[in-house]
Amino acid sequence: MTAPTELRTVQDIGYGREFDGFYDRIFPQDANAERAAEQLAAWHPQDGSPTLEFGVGTGRIARPLARLAGEVVGVDSSPEMLTRLRAAVAADDGPGEVTAVHGDIREYTDERSYGLVYCVCATLSMLLDPAHQQAAISRAAERLAPGGTLVVETANRDGMLALHEGRQRTSFFVPYPQPNTGLQTYSTLLPGDQHLWHASHIWYENGTSRVGSEMSRLTSPDEVDAYAAVAGLEPAGRQADWVGTPYTALAPMFISRYVRPGVNGDGRAAG
Repeated sequence: MTAPTELRTVQDIGYGREFDGFYDRIFPQDANAERAAEQLAAWHPQDGSPTLEFGVGTGRIARPLARLAGEVVGVDSSPEMLTRLRAAVAADDGPGEVTAVHGDIREYTDERSYGLVYCVCATLSMLLDPAHQQAAISRAAERLAPGGTLVVETANRDGMLALHEGRQRTSFFVPYPQPNTGLQTYSTLLPGDQHLWHASHIWYENGTSRVGSEMSRLTSPDEVDAYAAVAGLEPAGRQADWVGTPYTALAPMFISRYVRPGVNGDGRAAG
């Protein structure tokens, strides 16, 4: 088996440093993560091939998915995130292998073929240039085995615009199940035609607060479809969330699936 290639120079936007220490509180290893992993496992060909995640973070999805579908190779540009992932993997007691790779999803390559490649939790939106978003989708497509599936989950441009109700700035609060815990977000749509979105998040927990900010480029499903078509992939389905809610234009997120034309591991035509 050829090990994944770690790129010598990795451009890191600093997301891991910005949210270090409370990222796993905002995105916990909970039933929602398990549900996403179960759905991804159902889309895996279950032919013994590995899975590749672009933007693995601390392994919220990769770790439960590895227990269900076998080895996951997780690529991320954040050393802080990967440190937490490696610590979590070392502490895991059970089946499943997750290999953490420090890399840039716009350039990543190795010599392996994957039955499933996925890029979730709006990782694609962290790339602020359409050419860079295209590059990430193209690199993902190159690693897919014939008949393999690419899954992209990201913020829906129209849904985010609707959330602002015509305003450039808005804010909203999401309470969490634990007492005295929640997330306040101050959301700004930047002027211009690139659909850039700035969000500052304040995490409240038991009388303490932490602040993290991020910049995203909002995309539409049609735009991601176009990236996939350039990369030689064919559409296979779209939904609004991990429980299979049908996609609508006002959904805040969307999950799109694509397949690489070819033959599945069992000899059946893909599609």
